[in-house]
Amino acid sequence: MEKYIYELKMKVRDYECDLQGIVNNANYQHYLEHTRHEFLTSADVSFAHLHEEGIDPVVARLTMAFKAPLRSGDEFVSKLYLKKEGIKYVFYQDIFRLTDMKVAIKATVETVCVANGRLGNSALFDEIFAPYLSE
Repeated sequence: MEKYIYELKMKVRDYECDLQGIVNNANYQHYLEHTRHEFLTSADVSFAHLHEEGIDPVVARLTMAFKAPLRSGDEFVSKLYLKKEGIKYVFYQDIFRLTDMKVAIKATVETVCVANGRLGNSALFDEIFAPYLSE
């Protein structure tokens, strides 16, 4: 069983759906990113402050497996857990439709840290993420 460390409830808005009446695939990336950003905010991490300090976390790779569609008005919960692999922080993110807790999407987001223009380990993120890392 996954060890989720953060979850965020959201609701599908009409304009996020395509002609088929389901959430357009690109909008799932927005949901995933918003969840990661809110997780970081909950850990007192400010993207603006990081950037001012020359630290920029960036997405290196993203995979998404679509399982069940979300439709306008659907409420859902986006959950995540985190692992570190080498210099990457890997976010495992799943979105569940609240009415039946059916998995809508399973995603893996690999992020890296660019500090002062150089790719590498981040002692700051190692410290911030230590309590949340899954083995």
